[in-house]
Amino acid sequence: MKKLLTLCIFLMISQVWAQKIEVSGKVTDDSGMPLPGASILIKGTAKGMTTDFDGKYKINTNVGAILVFSYVGYATQEVVVSQKIMNIQLKQDATLDEVVVTSYGSKNNSAKVSSAVSTVSMDQVLSGAAAGVSVSSSSGQPNLSKRIIIRGQSSIQGNLGYYNPQYQASTESYKEINENTFKRATLTPLSTFSIDVDKAAYSNVRRMINNGETIPVDAVKIEEMINYFEYDYKQPKGRHPLAIHTEVGTTPWNTDTKLLKIALKGKEIPLHKIPPSNFTFLIDVSGSMSSQNKLPLLKSAFKLMVDKMRKEDKVAIVVYAGAAGMVLEPTSGDNKEKILAALDKLSAGGSTAGGAGIELAYKIAAENFIKKGNNRVILATDGDFNVGQTSKDHMETLIEAKRETGVYLSVLGFGMGNYKDDRLELLADKGNGNHAYVDTMQEAHKIFGKEFGGTLYTIAKDVKLQLEFNPNTVQAYRLIGYENRLLNDEDFKDDTKDAGELGAGHTVTALYEIIPVGIKTEYLKDVDDLKYTNKNVDVKSYSDELLTVKIRYKKPDKKRSIQLKAVVENEVAKNASDDFNFTAAVALFGMQLRGSEYHNNSKIKDVVNLAELGRGEDKNGYRAEFIRLVKASPMPTK
Repeated sequence: MKKLLTLCIFLMISQVWAQKIEVSGKVTDDSGMPLPGASILIKGTAKGMTTDFDGKYKINTNVGAILVFSYVGYATQEVVVSQKIMNIQLKQDATLDEVVVTSYGSKNNSAKVSSAVSTVSMDQVLSGAAAGVSVSSSSGQPNLSKRIIIRGQSSIQGNLGYYNPQYQASTESYKEINENTFKRATLTPLSTFSIDVDKAAYSNVRRMINNGETIPVDAVKIEEMINYFEYDYKQPKGRHPLAIHTEVGTTPWNTDTKLLKIALKGKEIPLHKIPPSNFTFLIDVSGSMSSQNKLPLLKSAFKLMVDKMRKEDKVAIVVYAGAAGMVLEPTSGDNKEKILAALDKLSAGGSTAGGAGIELAYKIAAENFIKKGNNRVILATDGDFNVGQTSKDHMETLIEAKRETGVYLSVLGFGMGNYKDDRLELLADKGNGNHAYVDTMQEAHKIFGKEFGGTLYTIAKDVKLQLEFNPNTVQAYRLIGYENRLLNDEDFKDDTKDAGELGAGHTVTALYEIIPVGIKTEYLKDVDDLKYTNKNVDVKSYSDELLTVKIRYKKPDKKRSIQLKAVVENEVAKNASDDFNFTAAVALFGMQLRGSEYHNNSKIKDVVNLAELGRGEDKNGYRAEFIRLVKASPMPTK
């Protein structure tokens, strides 16, 4: 009888511990800020997930199972599942700063690197699957010893293991940026540039910081970092699809200058009101796309987009490696199983015939063109084209010709090591489209979930700005960022000149640092007096105006531009808005990363304080993530 009772109790306990349960909660740091992208793993299994941008998670498991919570730079926690709601607070790891692994010997070694954060196989490290890890050759030569750095919070170094893979040196490429300087308003009163809604630079820089990599200065495009974030700009109310917003304040890093924020807000359009879409997915399946953060991540990202598609939408899938081919004929958005099955079958291998893929994708898009619809090719690649005519000039000419068909282009960059940012930026720019870099599923969710309309539906094309500064109030000005988007002054009224596109709900923000008249500054050199220009300007004329801003845009199906104009008063806001402070923080961080001469010896703590001041409501946690990123970033040298 006693044995029977014991057996019953044992069975009852086993049933309780085998009980299925959905556990949810929030993962935060020790200050209570959410940790997006934190890892949750069911111990002893391969099943897991990551938190969203609010630090929230939801996972199905059993009562009594052990959940392992980890985040780069924080101590791992193991928690026994006992209830449905489990909020976890991770603490910064004070025991690990930097682990250096110097590797020699055979590539067959299967050593693993363990830390207080996670356990990572060497193959994962070298394929880029491990965040917080960077790999370099100690001798500068491939196939020799490697230096692997795992970043943490304290100050120890250790030699943990040996490994000699067939290592490929980084061949990433970025277009050179020559930082904008101050211009005298008396000599150059006009500043003209194209908008830029690309956001690739921020997620790419984030990837480098999280992986402990050195950041190339040309990878830091300040305008793309600023435009990555959401801002509280009011929508347009009239017939125009965009609205102008301006704000003037004291420059946080230089009290002698003023900072002008000029912003555009695109009209938000609900998904059900967007015209029918004709999408052609153009997917790189070459051998360079085989790693986990390329084709597998790409397929998962596209599945998010497919989930958003409607019955009236259609999609075709074109792939390219050594050659190009169609793997899915145009298929209605309500036949999701067929589309997802086609994505699941994709695998990587071979060389990269990018030009042939583009030709075929545009051909299919044109054949299925929807008049007054949303026609778009979506290219997903690491940008490594190496078969056929792939020179910069040829690709530029090809895309410029294709945009005349009325088909727009979105470009999604993936991966690391051979990522060609400069080439993908060019394709998006010339193809009337936008460029994003997908480093995580959270970023894919942001692009295809939260910002689906803005990413994939254009409401205004060839959007240009021209500012005329008043020399009575402005001694000099400097546009922060947009170096690769500058236009000649005469291009503003020339409707044949290409410029950037604005998507539904998109925001575009630009910052100018302004030196007022009468301020002595080291940033301006003396110039000779001009013989033929009248410098005796009536200082009372327009003395209350700082500048006039003009905007030109075209409707997506028109060739003639429409102009808007606004005057900015010479008045500094008493209390800067959250958006003003946060955009200034992002710009200052970008200048620090670039080693700019204009950040006025500011420190990382100045960026953090400014970002905290402008954090605001931060519904999705993007600004909190930025603050953590700034705190984790090593200051690079130029």
